[in-house]
Amino acid sequence: MATFDHLGITVDDVPTASAQFNPVFEALGYTRAYDAEEHAYWRRTDEPEILLYRSRESGRHVHGRVGWQHLAFAVDSRDEVDRIHAIALTAGWAEVRAPKEYPRFTDRYYAGFIEDSNGIRLEIMHNPPRDDG
Repeated sequence: MATFDHLGITVDDVPTASAQFNPVFEALGYTRAYDAEEHAYWRRTDEPEILLYRSRESGRHVHGRVGWQHLAFAVDSRDEVDRIHAIALTAGWAEVRAPKEYPRFTDRYYAGFIEDSNGIRLEIMHNPPRDDG
């Protein structure tokens, strides 16, 4: 059986991207395990590693083109969505969409979207299971 092992993200400048990603990843429970000029990565128990690599070419990722769309992190509450969204903005991420409800997904879906200086987009979301009671 195959499992998801790690995610590699190519960025223009690893130290700059690492400084932006680290506060967000720490808020999500990841620990930076390695940080250097060409490569950085984060670990979390029983979760895939997230790695940054330096690009051979310069330029931002353009949302909507073939390739990366976004990566969504599920958190335990709406308050966590708001907290991590605020941490990201303080770390230099741009707000794509402020946290809000997305009833078109489910009546419980709450999420915010952020983008780093490389054009890498993350979603921080909360979508609790439907209460069957």
